[in-house]
Amino acid sequence: MLWVKSFHIVFIASWFAGLFYLPRIFVNLAMVAPQSIAERERLILMGRKLMRFTTILAVPAIALGLWLYLGYGIGRGPGNHWMHAKLVVVALAIGYHHACGRMLGKFIANRNTRSHVWLRWFNEVPVLLLVAAVILVVVKPF
Repeated sequence: MLWVKSFHIVFIASWFAGLFYLPRIFVNLAMVAPQSIAERERLILMGRKLMRFTTILAVPAIALGLWLYLGYGIGRGPGNHWMHAKLVVVALAIGYHHACGRMLGKFIANRNTRSHVWLRWFNEVPVLLLVAAVILVVVKPF
């Protein structure tokens, strides 16, 4: 079980690293001048590659978490309400990941309507999700 936990933590950290950086690419894309085609294309390429890599990392992170929950029973049973809250945080992280994919699609299609300021705030969401998940798992407040 400790091996599964270890790899779960590694893949979660890696997945979130992608979720931290991908919106920064969006901020830069939103700030690209219309005549800077090469810069825009380079950022789009970076965004595509990072989205693909981040998605690949998310799959084992989620699978290993399910293994711990279903296979080893971690967080199951009475008195483990912290796990229900953590599963909500995980669902929100998956939703955020999906939103990043949709946003990247809008940038690719040149249909972004978000400002770089809005995207800077959007970039802070995964930090809050990670903090919430870690507190729920370590502190188990309820």
